[in-house]
Amino acid sequence: MKRIAAALAIAGFVVGGHAQAAPVKAKPAAGKAGQAAVAYRAPRGPDKIHPDLNGVWQVLNTAGWNIEPHPASAALQMRSGPFGPVPAKEVVALGAVGAVPAGLGIVEGGEIPYTAEAKKTRDENKADWIHKDPEIKCYLPGVPRANYMTHPFQIFQSEKQMLFAYEYAGAVRNIMFNDPGPAPVDSWMGQSVAHWEGDTLVVVVTGQNDSTWFDRAGNFHSSDLKVVERYTPTGPNVMRYEAQITDPGTFTRPWKMSMNLYRRVGDDNRLGQFKCVEFVEELMYGHLRKNPLP
Repeated sequence: MKRIAAALAIAGFVVGGHAQAAPVKAKPAAGKAGQAAVAYRAPRGPDKIHPDLNGVWQVLNTAGWNIEPHPASAALQMRSGPFGPVPAKEVVALGAVGAVPAGLGIVEGGEIPYTAEAKKTRDENKADWIHKDPEIKCYLPGVPRANYMTHPFQIFQSEKQMLFAYEYAGAVRNIMFNDPGPAPVDSWMGQSVAHWEGDTLVVVVTGQNDSTWFDRAGNFHSSDLKVVERYTPTGPNVMRYEAQITDPGTFTRPWKMSMNLYRRVGDDNRLGQFKCVEFVEELMYGHLRKNPLP
C-alpha cells in the first residue's frame, strides 16, 4: 500500500485527498532563431560542417490564406448581402470548401506596414481576389509565398550545392553560394544567393517580378522586393523560418514574418505532382474554343 501511495504521489496525487498538479518546469526563454537556453545542434549534412536540411518540409499554419491574423470567414471573396457580407457569386457554390480557416498570422507585430496608397491596392486586390490572385492561374508563387503554401517542398543539399523543389507548379530555386551579381532579368522566383551564419542558412532573394502575392488575401509587393530568409534547425525535424521583407515603395519600413517548418518522416516524405498549368487551361483559354462550353 505504501508503494502504491508513493507512486500516486509521484504522479501528482494525494491518497484520500484532492488531486495535486505536478510542478511544471518553465520553458526556456526563446531568443534569436536557433538560440535558447540549450542550443539544439542538428546532425551534420553532407559537408560534415553545416546542418543537414535535406528532406521534405511543410508548414502547419494558415498563412497561405492570409499572413496577417484573421478570423474564419465564409469565403475569400465576399459581397454585400441583405443582413451582412455573403460569399461572392463566383464562389458561393463552393460552400464550406471555399471557406477561410482562422489563423494567428505569421507577421511579427501582426500588421503589415503598408504605405497609405499600397494599402488601398491591397484592399482592391482582396475585393477582387478571384480575378487577381496569381495562384488561381497557376503562376509561380514567388518567395516567400512558396514556403508556406498548402503544398510541401523539398531541399536537396550536397557538399557544395543546394536546390529547393516545390510541389506547387513544379517551381524550383537554385540556391547559389557564389554571388553572380544582380539578376539579369526579373523572374517569378527571383535569384537566391546564400551563405551560412553558424547553423543558420541565410538566403538573400532579389530579382523577383511584381506579379506574385504573399497570400490569398491580396497582400502584395513591387519588383523592388528584397527578401532575406533564415533557416535554422531548432529540434529534430523542426526548422525555424524567418523572412525579412524590404520594399520601400510599398512598405513604410522593413518587416518580418516567422514560422516553423516541419520535416515529413513517414512514407509521405516525398513530393507529389501538382502541375497545375493543365488544370487552368479551361479557365484561361476555354473562351477561345470554336464552340465554347455553356
